[in-house]
Amino acid sequence: MRGPAEGRRSPQACDWPACAQKIVGHIEDSLCSTDIPQVTQALSVLTTAFGHCHGLWTQGLWVRLSPLVARLLEKDPVPASHSLVDLLLSVARSAPSSDRDLWETLAQTLSHLSPTQAGPLALGILKLQDCFIHRLPKDRRDSWSSPAQSRAGFILRTCSAAFCHLPSGLTLWILGHPVPQVLRTQAFGILLQPLACVLEAAAQAPGPPGLLEGAAADSMMVDTLLSSKSACVGLLCCALAHLGLLQPLPQRPSPWPQAPLLGAAVTILRLCSGSAAPTSDVGGRLCAILVGCGRVQRAALDFLGALSQGTGPQELVTQVFSVLLEYLVSPESSSMVLKKAFQATLRWLLSSPKTPGCCDLDPHTQLFLRELLPVLQKRLCSPCWEVRDSVLEFLTQMTRHCGGQAGFRQALLASEVPELTKQLLRDPESYVRASAVTATGQLSSWGLCATPAIPECPGAQQESLLVELLHILSTDSEGFPRRAVMQVFTEWLRDGHADVAEDAERFVAGVLQAASRDLDWEVRAQGLELALVFLEQLLGQRGSHCPYAVALPETAPPGVLDQALQVLCRVQLFEFAFRALFDCDRPVAQKSCDLLLFLRAKAAPCGSSQEAGDSPNVASVEATLQRWQAGEQGQPLGYLEPGAVVALLRSIDLEGLRDTLAESSDHVEKSPQSLLQDMLAAVGVLGENEADCY
Repeated sequence: MRGPAEGRRSPQACDWPACAQKIVGHIEDSLCSTDIPQVTQALSVLTTAFGHCHGLWTQGLWVRLSPLVARLLEKDPVPASHSLVDLLLSVARSAPSSDRDLWETLAQTLSHLSPTQAGPLALGILKLQDCFIHRLPKDRRDSWSSPAQSRAGFILRTCSAAFCHLPSGLTLWILGHPVPQVLRTQAFGILLQPLACVLEAAAQAPGPPGLLEGAAADSMMVDTLLSSKSACVGLLCCALAHLGLLQPLPQRPSPWPQAPLLGAAVTILRLCSGSAAPTSDVGGRLCAILVGCGRVQRAALDFLGALSQGTGPQELVTQVFSVLLEYLVSPESSSMVLKKAFQATLRWLLSSPKTPGCCDLDPHTQLFLRELLPVLQKRLCSPCWEVRDSVLEFLTQMTRHCGGQAGFRQALLASEVPELTKQLLRDPESYVRASAVTATGQLSSWGLCATPAIPECPGAQQESLLVELLHILSTDSEGFPRRAVMQVFTEWLRDGHADVAEDAERFVAGVLQAASRDLDWEVRAQGLELALVFLEQLLGQRGSHCPYAVALPETAPPGVLDQALQVLCRVQLFEFAFRALFDCDRPVAQKSCDLLLFLRAKAAPCGSSQEAGDSPNVASVEATLQRWQAGEQGQPLGYLEPGAVVALLRSIDLEGLRDTLAESSDHVEKSPQSLLQDMLAAVGVLGENEADCY
């Protein structure tokens, strides 16, 4: 049905090509089959067709097949429910939105499916945009008579200048009608029903009128929740996940029941922890099912974190922080639940309203922080390394966002958290050491990290954090801490950290020396990133990478360039960069190539005060680079003069090397010539069965 004649295909199937009619007939037979896999396959084929084809003929296809699809709803249970949901959503995104039969089919499907099966369909309906997009042949765009069509025609006529150069067969887009509000209300009610049942079972106040209209007092939902633990857990987790995905979308239902949803999330968390005291029989049975259920706890914490984007009554927000602190303190919380609790806590802390006229934390948040920091101290000493790692990640993010706020600084410095964080630099678990490196680096950036003492020499002078991180970079046996050190050093150099700014040249030389010897390619790649930051600080930022930019690259003045080249030679940046240019790990070589291209753009147009011909060691350096490219990287370059560097940058085909590096590692094997060779080889082996070789 696709091709040049697609726009002229009749919606009536009787006018279609014979092969298309045969395919449709086969799909009809499959939809009527009692074999569920065959029904599933037919639904999947239709889902693909409606997802990729948007011609008028697909409307005729749906008109012909929709009665058979609707007949599936009469069976109990509904066969291939997941595939049926996918098909209906695919049709809803492509078929005319004024099709009343489609909306009725969606409403019937929501009613016939089980609560667990109906959730994805309800979410898909609510995620549909208010205005649908359709395509219409150009020969029909001037024949519109209705007001809506006239408005669409006005839009297209207004924009006609933009389309005048396009092919005549191109189809244009027009706007359709919004999803019926009744259907959206029904879909939203299905997502809310599990939480409404939880609120009712826990004897919570129903909230303002119309709160969860059509969602509460559903006996089928209560029966599903209480039928078994697996059914209850699965239904609640799906509802929480779907509502969490819906929350940030602009087309979410309005008004959004923020307060009731907050209450439901807090209630579910308290039922799971056993701290709730339901008075009804249903509430007691629900508490017995959910208590200690880590899966529901994780889903509820994720949903609670998503709700932080909205606002709620202060009383409910206080309950949110209370239940989060309860989970962070509880010894029953698993490591994964604690991780989710820390993530939700971070989102709520960062979304807390600021005091008017003040950039500091509000009083409620400061009070919570004072209660939280002793918990962090305890968790940093946990025997479980996952818990220690989660605390360090939380501390890093909090410091990054709140390090400049007086309330946070005072509370943190009054605790033992910074000292405990530094002690974890020597943690036996490499993941924890890496997170400790990142956390201490962030603390130090904000002046919140004291210098650590050398444990082996109690009377020795305290060493700086910079020295300790250099020691980790040079000696740690695991790659994760070394990568973290390189990332911290790059941030310090970019942000002008006090310890780095004191002697940036010495700092860069020491870091590059350690990174060049590292066997981890990510450490070497991060070393090149640090070198690029240093280079930009000396010569200026890189220009735009936009291919349409007409401005020439900015060059550095000769005096500045000479001085910068001498500094770069002293820190042996070129030794590191040229060696990385022939690195066996492609990302390292690509980053080195980008760095040298940037330097050449700054240096080549104006040259250096010392011309290439005046430098006696250019030939020997080029010979060394050739040996490096051949795999012999034992001989060092030694000290390079600025003139030799400029000459090398001009002589090396960096553009060609960049193009070569941009090719995939298997580009030779995937080339047409290689494929043809494979075919010929297969023919030789197959003998008479040459037709088997495609």
